[in-house]
Amino acid sequence: MTDMTPDRYTLLADIGGTNTRVALAEGGRLLPQTIARFANAGRASFYPILSEYMAKEGVRDLAGACIAVAGPVSAAGDSAEMTNLSWVIEADEVARVTGAETVAILNDLQAQGHALGHLPEGATRTLIEGAPAEAGASRLVVGVGTGFNAAPVHEAPGGRIVAASECGHAALPVQDARDMALMEFVHSAHGFAAVEDVLSGRGFERVHAFVTSEAGARADIPAAQIMAAMQAGDPLAQATGRLFVRMLGMAVGDLALIHLPFGGLYLCGGVARAFTPWLEQFGFAEAFRAKGRFSVLMAEFPVQVIEDDYAALTGCATYLQALRGRK
Repeated sequence: MTDMTPDRYTLLADIGGTNTRVALAEGGRLLPQTIARFANAGRASFYPILSEYMAKEGVRDLAGACIAVAGPVSAAGDSAEMTNLSWVIEADEVARVTGAETVAILNDLQAQGHALGHLPEGATRTLIEGAPAEAGASRLVVGVGTGFNAAPVHEAPGGRIVAASECGHAALPVQDARDMALMEFVHSAHGFAAVEDVLSGRGFERVHAFVTSEAGARADIPAAQIMAAMQAGDPLAQATGRLFVRMLGMAVGDLALIHLPFGGLYLCGGVARAFTPWLEQFGFAEAFRAKGRFSVLMAEFPVQVIEDDYAALTGCATYLQALRGRK
């Protein structure tokens, strides 16, 4: 795409812990043919990716830019620091590189929340039917990938509100002696056992190290290798998957009780997508609903997986269009 028309396009970026996805939008509509993916490894900062992408697409002097970041955004909304990468994203520098008149920085789960209702048909898969949702009911997006986080989605008279959080760094839920043993295993290595230390790509590797340690033969291997072994029927790999899914159900169930998302919960992220075929087999629904006398309430919440890898870009486009419309 070579089009130097000023202010025609907006730029969208979704910066994860491992990859950065970049695209253009026109009139608030994501242009799928412009999507590009960049590996973050070996790069000192985000801005060279922007410059490289704009040169490749032949665009400059953009109307706006919206950047979704896997990390906390400042209270002023003008900067963000990556949680699992030593990058700082600043609105002023994004504006300088892109020429954008309007720049927005969101947490990546906020971008996922703004994508709801704007995704293409077939972009989600149902895990738990739940009860029929009333129009305007609150929803919740939960990201499981390089890290873990969630964001509640509320429809308000002035428009959609997607609140930021860093709930992946809250304490790991514990219900029995084995959960406590896992928590102590993680705590001994990291000084604190957070949800993300177990429910993420690297967390899956830690769960496998824990399970194999229990068996007397600790194995520290990459997540992809564990998944392949699980697929092949390896007993320890499958035990790892069962424990991971149980912990995921518990943690997501806790978030459901906190936020009451009667409009549905949406799991997103590379790890969530990779585990989708295993969630039913390994008892996600049972762990999700295991809340004692509140188990009946838990059955009301629908749960889906967002299978669109570029949903956050759609959310960025939607949010930026609404923001520019208010100015």
